[in-house]
Amino acid sequence: MLLSVANITIKSTPTRNSIHKLHSYYNTFKFFSSISERRNLRVGASSLLSSIMKPPTAKKVKHEMEMFGDVRVDNYYWLRDDSRSDAEVLAYLREENDYTDHLMTGTKQLEDKIYSEIRGRLKEDDISAPLRKGPYYYYQRTLEGKEYVQHCRRHVANIGTVESVYDTMPTGPDAPPEHIILDENVKAKEHEFYSIGAFKVSPNNQLVAYAEDTKGDEIYTIYVIDAESQTLVGKPLVGVTSDVQWAGDNALVYTTRDEILRPDKVWLHRLGTEQSLDSCLYHEKDDMFSLDLSASESKTFLFVASESKITRFVFYLDISNPEKGLIVLTPRLDGIDTSASHRGNHFFIKRRSDECFNSEILACPLDNTSDTIVLLPHRPSINIQEMQLFSDHLVVYERENGLPKINIYRLPAIEEPLDRLQVGRTVDMVDPIYSLDSSESQFSSSILRFHYSSMRTPASVYEYDMNSGISVLKKIEEVLGGFDSVNYITERQWATAEDGTQIPISIVYRKDIVKLDGSDPLLLYGYGSYEVCIDPFFKPSRLSLLDRGFIFAIAHIRGGGEMGRQWYENGKLLKKKNTFTDFIASAEYLIAKKYCSKEKLCIEGRSAGGLLIGAVLNMRPDLFKAAVAGVPFLDVLTTMLDPTIPLTTSEWEEWGDPRKKEFYFYMKSYSPVDNITTQNYPAILLTAGLNDTRVMYSEPAKYVAKLREMKSDDNLLLFKCELGAGHFSKSGRFEKLQDDAFKYAFIMKALNMVPSLS
Repeated sequence: MLLSVANITIKSTPTRNSIHKLHSYYNTFKFFSSISERRNLRVGASSLLSSIMKPPTAKKVKHEMEMFGDVRVDNYYWLRDDSRSDAEVLAYLREENDYTDHLMTGTKQLEDKIYSEIRGRLKEDDISAPLRKGPYYYYQRTLEGKEYVQHCRRHVANIGTVESVYDTMPTGPDAPPEHIILDENVKAKEHEFYSIGAFKVSPNNQLVAYAEDTKGDEIYTIYVIDAESQTLVGKPLVGVTSDVQWAGDNALVYTTRDEILRPDKVWLHRLGTEQSLDSCLYHEKDDMFSLDLSASESKTFLFVASESKITRFVFYLDISNPEKGLIVLTPRLDGIDTSASHRGNHFFIKRRSDECFNSEILACPLDNTSDTIVLLPHRPSINIQEMQLFSDHLVVYERENGLPKINIYRLPAIEEPLDRLQVGRTVDMVDPIYSLDSSESQFSSSILRFHYSSMRTPASVYEYDMNSGISVLKKIEEVLGGFDSVNYITERQWATAEDGTQIPISIVYRKDIVKLDGSDPLLLYGYGSYEVCIDPFFKPSRLSLLDRGFIFAIAHIRGGGEMGRQWYENGKLLKKKNTFTDFIASAEYLIAKKYCSKEKLCIEGRSAGGLLIGAVLNMRPDLFKAAVAGVPFLDVLTTMLDPTIPLTTSEWEEWGDPRKKEFYFYMKSYSPVDNITTQNYPAILLTAGLNDTRVMYSEPAKYVAKLREMKSDDNLLLFKCELGAGHFSKSGRFEKLQDDAFKYAFIMKALNMVPSLS
C-alpha cells in the first residue's frame, strides 16, 4: 500500500490503527498554514511512518560452503554481483537506501544544520602551501562553491636566490601571473565521480602526467598534457593504476593490474608511441606480491618494488639509460623488507628483518650493491618508518612510545667516505600528542617540509632549515566560525588489555562543556590492521561533535603500527583477536574513568576498522549505544577463501590462509558475518560503495540482511550504499562533508540528542 502524508511517501503494509492515525495527521495538516505548525506535523507523521515501515527483507537462497568437515550456510550469497549490474541486487540496494532515508527523515533538519556548520568552517576560496620546484611555485587552489581543486603554478620571481624558510610566493599585481594547469571542476562536470590519483610534473616542468578515475573503482586513465597550453600529448594510457613516474622528460613508467586487480606488471612508455608498443620491465607472477614505484629524491633512479605483507625487494632503473632495464638492488629473501633511495655514489636502504624488526638503515656503493654498511642500527624501542634524502642530509621519520618524530642527520660531502651517522637533531613539536607526515622537498636544498596537526591544531605545513634548526609555519588550515584551539584539551591515556599490555588512547574534548562525570557522549574510533598508524589528527567537521559536548577518542590497538613493528605482529594472523579485545579494554577503561557510560558510548571504524566494529559488536554488544562501520570488511572467511576477489591472495599474510585448518577455524571464530547471534545489538549504520574494489559492497549488504533476521532488538539498523562511488565514498569535497553530517545525525539520533524542531 502506498501512503503519502505531508510530502512523505512510504511503501509498506501498515496496521488499521496506523492508517487511522495517518489520515488524522493528513486532515489536521490541511488546516495549518504556518510553516512551523506544518513542520511539526510533518515530523510527527514521519515518526509514525518510520515506526510502521518494515525494513527491507532480502530473499533467502541457501548456499552451502564446506571445508574441513565444517558446513556454513550463507543465505545471502546471491547479493554478490561482480558485474554490479544485476537488476534484483540493485533494486535491493535502492530499497535499503530508501529505508535509510525514511528513517532519517526526522533528523534531516539536524543533518542540514550540521552540514551548514561544517561547511561554514571551511575557507572555500584558498590555496595550498606553494612548493618551489625549480623555476616555479606549484600549488592547488579551491574556489568558493566548487567541489574540486585547480592545479596551478607561478614563476619564481628571483630565480637565482638560495631557498630560505622565509621565502613566500609573490602575489598581487606586480607578481608573475598564476597559470592554471588543470581544473578538476571542468573535468568533473561530465562525471558523477571524479578523482585525480596522481599529478606528476616532468623534470623540465614542460609536461604533466595525471591519473583520472571516473567511477571510484581505482582503475585509472593517464593523460599527458602540455603544462602551458593544456594540449593533450599523445594518446592516454588506459586500464592502469595511479602509480606513475617520469623517466626523464620523454618517458613514463607505470603499472597495470591483473584480473584480481593486483599490480603485477610495470611498463616503460615513450611519449608519442602507442600503449601497445610499451615494454614490460617486470612481471610479478606470484599472486601474493604486488608492485609499486618510487623515484629517488635525486631524480636519478626509479625504484620498482615487489612486496607482500612480510617481504619486499627492490629493482632500480637508471633514468639516464632506461634501455638497460631493471637491475636488482636488494634480493628477494623471505621475511626481509627493503626500500631504497639514492644520493651521490651510494644507494641508501631501509631494511627490516625478524632480528631488526624496527628496521635499520644501510648504504652501499652504486657499483657494488652487496657491500653494505650500517648507517643507523636497529633499536628495539624506536621504529624507523621512512627516510628522506637530501644532498647534505638524511631525514628519518621514527616512532617512539607511540609518537612520531623527525630526526635529521648531517651527511659528509659526497666525495668523502660514508660512515656511521652521528647523533641526529630532533625537530620539536608543539602538542603532547600529534600527527606527522612527510612532504615533498627539494633534494638540493637544506629546507625540509613536513605536515603536522593534532586533535586541536588544524593541518599545518612547516619548513625546517636543517642547518640552522629554524622552523617556520608556512600554512595552517584556516577554520572559520570562531574556532579557538585553547578551548580544547588533548591528552593520552593508557588502558590495560587482557594480557596486561598498555594500550594508548588519544582523547580530545572541549574543556568548557565536558563534565567528565560519565554523562558525556563519546565517539571511539579504531582501526588496528596493516601496521597503519591512526595518529591524533585534526578534522574540522569533528568540531560539530566536540562543540555539542562529545568526547572523541582513538584507541591505538594492536594490529596497527603506532607502537612499532611488534605492535603490528601481535595483532595479525593467529593473534588477530588482540585487536578486538584491546578495543573492548579501551572502551571499558573510558567508562571506568568516567569519560562516558555504556549509554553514551558510540564507536566507529572504516574498512579493516569496520571488521573491528563488526567483531566487537558480536563480542560485547552491551558495551555500546551506537556503531558506524564504513565500507566494512565483514565477511572475512568467505572472502579469504576466494582467490578471485581482489586483494585476497596478498592478504593471506595479514589474516592467514583459511585453506589451512588452523587459520580456517580461527578466522571463523571472529568473522562478523559468521558470528551474528540472536541477541540485542546497539544502533548500527553501515555504508558501502557499489564500485568498491577493496571491500565489496556485498559484505555489509549480507551482514545487514543476516542481522535483520537474527537480532532480538528493534534498534536502528541502517545501510547506505553509494551507487556511484567506491571505497572512499563520494569524490567532491562538499559531498564528503555531507557524509559526515549524516553520520553525526545518526549518532545523535541513536543517543536521543536530536533537538525538537521549532
